[in-house]
Amino acid sequence: MLVHIIDEEVSLRLFNKDDAEEFYTLTMRSKAYLKEWLGWLDYVERVQDTAEYIKARLLEVVDNGGYPKSFAIIYKGEMAGTIGFNEINKSNKIGVVGYWLGEEFQGKGIMTKAFKSLIDYGFNDLGLGRIEVRVAVENKKSRALPERLGFRKEGEVRNAEWLYDHFVDHVIYGLLAEEWT
Repeated sequence: MLVHIIDEEVSLRLFNKDDAEEFYTLTMRSKAYLKEWLGWLDYVERVQDTAEYIKARLLEVVDNGGYPKSFAIIYKGEMAGTIGFNEINKSNKIGVVGYWLGEEFQGKGIMTKAFKSLIDYGFNDLGLGRIEVRVAVENKKSRALPERLGFRKEGEVRNAEWLYDHFVDHVIYGLLAEEWT
């Protein structure tokens, strides 16, 4: 899946080395907004940091047998965010999803479309048997997505993530292949 057109507005595509400037700019435009829930933003200081991230994502395609793990979300021709599998446990056929959208792209249904497409890809193309989402308990917007798409809340992990100056607890959601229609 190099480019997957979801509809006339939204598509997923493999990152490429020419995306560094646009992805960096999107990240910086939304930095204050994203920083509430994403703990890596202080490590992105220049375009080169984003270029290295993209290079690592492209190398994962080789490591994953030719299948990408993460994608740029494109909305009306513009990069809006990213979605993908932060982890894939091949022996147990489990994928753990991560995602974010730039602040100006919120509330348009973009992430719901991208998430549905990623679930299909995970179950149908990657052969996963289970997809997980781990999200901060207080991150109500991110929690709404797996809840809306039929994931089951399976538990909470205390002090699961360090965000700059404090710990946050995570909710774990799971969806099995046979539950996805």
